Amino acid sequence: MLTIRREEPDDAEVVARVHVRGWQAGYAGIMPAEVLGRLNVAAWAQRRRDMATADPENPFTTLLAESGGRVTGFATFGPYRINQSRAELDPTCGEVVGLYVDPTCWGDGTAVALLAAARSGLAERGWTAYRVWVLADNARARRFYARAGLSPDGEESTYPVPLSGGRAPLALAELRYTGRVHGD
Repeated sequence: MLTIRREEPDDAEVVARVHVRGWQAGYAGIMPAEVLGRLNVAAWAQRRRDMATADPENPFTTLLAESGGRVTGFATFGPYRINQSRAELDPTCGEVVGLYVDPTCWGDGTAVALLAAARSGLAERGWTAYRVWVLADNARARRFYARAGLSPDGEESTYPVPLSGGRAPLALAELRYTGRVHGD
């Protein structure tokens, strides 16, 4: 049975593990293998702690999906980030900042349940529309969001992927999808 609950401070490590596994499987063939291979769960967990992602005062909320006592996915949502900066927020529109599911649970309804819960959370805060940034080459995620009623709105950006050895970051194209909080 799948349950959805709010992230707590002690969840940083398990959320980071899902995040890293989601990146490694979901971005294989999109991001260089060297980037995906050096992802570090402990470092990502510490970043979550530093950002206080579980703090109720944080403008972003992270919801966790659990099945059989195991965290299988998460969704983070809040106000729209102007220029994708947490320091510059647009209070008139919501955003799903991230939605990741452990690859062993892809296709089992976890992502659908998390997105529905995030949309409910956005509605509770009074937003009627929301946005999501998706890597242009991530066909799986683009299909998922299209099925959920979102569509590209013409805005594009680049996601800089740091490379080792002093090389310039790899710039991956991103597309912004927009949808209504209620209704598909």
